[in-house]
Amino acid sequence: MSTIPQARTPRRFAPAWYRLNIGIVVFVAFYAAIAFLQPNYLEAGLFMNFLRRAAPLAILAAGQLYVILTGGFDLSVGAVVTLVVLAASILINGDPDMTWTTIGLLYAMGLGIGLFNGLVVACLKVPSIIATLGTMLWVNGLALAWSGGAARGDLPDNFRNLGRLVLRDIWLIGTLPLAVLVLAGFVALAWWGLDGTVFGKRALAVGDNPRAAELAGVPVAATRVAAFTVSALAAVTAGILIGGFSGVSVNAGRGLELQAIAACVVGGAQLLGGRGTIWSALFGALSLFALFTLLNLAGLPQALRDSIQGLILIAAVGASAWRDRRRT
Repeated sequence: MSTIPQARTPRRFAPAWYRLNIGIVVFVAFYAAIAFLQPNYLEAGLFMNFLRRAAPLAILAAGQLYVILTGGFDLSVGAVVTLVVLAASILINGDPDMTWTTIGLLYAMGLGIGLFNGLVVACLKVPSIIATLGTMLWVNGLALAWSGGAARGDLPDNFRNLGRLVLRDIWLIGTLPLAVLVLAGFVALAWWGLDGTVFGKRALAVGDNPRAAELAGVPVAATRVAAFTVSALAAVTAGILIGGFSGVSVNAGRGLELQAIAACVVGGAQLLGGRGTIWSALFGALSLFALFTLLNLAGLPQALRDSIQGLILIAAVGASAWRDRRRT
């Protein structure tokens, strides 16, 4: 008796090098343009400084990727960054002995915000874009009410060093910013969480088809709560670096939520979930920051950044949809 040949199903996951290709190519192209305008950017010291300034966005994108993989968005991360910077300056108020206690409180605060977002989305079935938009508004309001609408307090040197300290006389590269080490550590943990644990497979399954994942026994609600928690903790880490590098500002996190989403999509992550790697978030963030650096070097007005960012986001989403149609 003859058997009916089974139709070949397309591969769900492409090889790692293929998934990295888009973000790497875009980053190399933008950085080559930067080096063309300013050849000294090819020096190891300036490249390390570039990574230091890009580290907060890359960390935010890595956290945002967890939410995107599960089919959601986290619009509250920029507000969390602002709250972290303002809260740190108010609570520490120049006392270096309060730094580590305050950092612990900041992470507890971020943990609470992440759990709140996750529970609202997972248990109350509120769309993530609405839930996190509401969180963004009340966290921003809380931060401004607490600070009186202006920067106050002071950040001591041991806190500022987390964002601006540079280790010198390092073999081959000369200098190594502490922020780059923080970025490497966070990316390593985020990669392990997605590729080294069962959580990564669950997140991809939830983002691909939440109903099918639930029927297969995947804890959909717990997976979504965990994703939002990671995103909030990433925002706390980014806020600490931004406060250390740039100081206190009521606009510390303005626009970072959209930049983090754009970075993930530029790097090749699927906006509606189900596909993406930590490297797509990393190189997408580096590509976006390279673009901002290129615009500054070219002397274009700062106001064009948001417009170009929007166009890039539209183009990246369109390219992602086109690739999905070709794949299926």
